[in-house]
Amino acid sequence: MARYFHLWEAEAVLKDVEQALRLAMSLRDDLAEVVSELADVARHVSLSGGALVNRSRLAEAKARREALTGRLKQAIEAVQAYGCLIKDLEAGLIDFPTMFQGREVYLCWKSGEDGIHFWHEVTDGFRGRKPIDQEFLDNHRGDAPN
Repeated sequence: MARYFHLWEAEAVLKDVEQALRLAMSLRDDLAEVVSELADVARHVSLSGGALVNRSRLAEAKARREALTGRLKQAIEAVQAYGCLIKDLEAGLIDFPTMFQGREVYLCWKSGEDGIHFWHEVTDGFRGRKPIDQEFLDNHRGDAPN
């Protein structure tokens, strides 16, 4: 079952979510570098008709890829454990489900923003972001406290 956030609840966890997201973004970048390195090796072998490969370097790169993949998976799960959704890891887009006028919508935050200032319909995505105004504040809700 999805968790629904009131704006103040999303703001309260945002600093921790941002920290976990930054780690995931960094690991994603590191993994992309290793994958590129492995692609370069494969391209070299293909273009040279099966050239000899430095097997220890290749094994090391594959081991780094596997380790980074595991760490990235854990970092993504850490972000998701807060109840938010990663929409774009490269751009650092996070959505926090909330209810507005009886329907599910998302509070929307992008890495680098100083707080949550936008929301959008589930089907609209980032391009459909609207500023949080008084009507939204008066008519949105999170989960009822336990």
